[in-house]
Order: sequence, then structure tokens, then C-alpha cells
Amino acid sequence: PGGTGSRLQNNVEIVDPDTRDTFLLTRRLEERLGRTSTPVYKLTLTVDTEEEDLAIDREGNISRFNLLGRADYALIEQATGRTVTSGSVDNFTSYSATGTTVATLAAQRDAQERLMIQLADQIFVRLASAELS
Repeated sequence: PGGTGSRLQNNVEIVDPDTRDTFLLTRRLEERLGRTSTPVYKLTLTVDTEEEDLAIDREGNISRFNLLGRADYALIEQATGRTVTSGSVDNFTSYSATGTTVATLAAQRDAQERLMIQLADQIFVRLASAELS
């Protein structure tokens, strides 16, 4: 009570998402931080993802992928334009490509959502532990 997390709750406007990744990341952060119509802070996000082959059989078929992600963030005080805290987080998740095309696409989308949740939770922890003075 009274810490950084309380000061951020319902006081952060997240810049509008422009990709599926930033939409998923924003959705999770809003679950954690709340939404506001009178923000004290603005949070900017940049997300990069990369897919990497993980398991390749003798015929060259890929049966598993790693999805690597990195998110850069900056928390900006609205009144002054001062960057209060910034940084980057990274993580990964995997998915299988051994089923049908539809199953593989569903697994890929699920992995993308899991990755954005992981990155959002890491950003939230960093924001909650930051010095806001």
C-alpha cells in the first residue's frame, strides 16, 4: 500500500497498439494497471519478435519453433514529458508444428499470446519496482 504499484494503478495511459503483438501486450498491461481517462503517465511500447527453428527431422521438416520476443518500454510523466523509467524485457515460448496446418496456426497464435503475457508481466514488475520521484 502506498508504493509505486498503487501510484500507477489507474494512472497510466498506454499508447494505442498498432500490431497484434502490441495489442496483446497492451491488453495484459491494462489488466494489471487499469485504465484511466485522466492519465498521470504515458507508457510507450515497442515489440520485436523472431521465430527460430528448434526441431528439424532428417527430411528437413521443422516440428517445433521457438518464438523469441523483446519489448522496449518507457514510462513518461504527462505533465513534464520526463521519462520516469525505461528499459527492455525479453522472453521466449515454443510451439509444436506436428499437427495439421490449422492446429499449427492455432499453436502459433497461442504461443504469441503467451509470449506477450510474459513480456507484459515482466514490464509490470519493472514498473511497480521503479522509483517514480
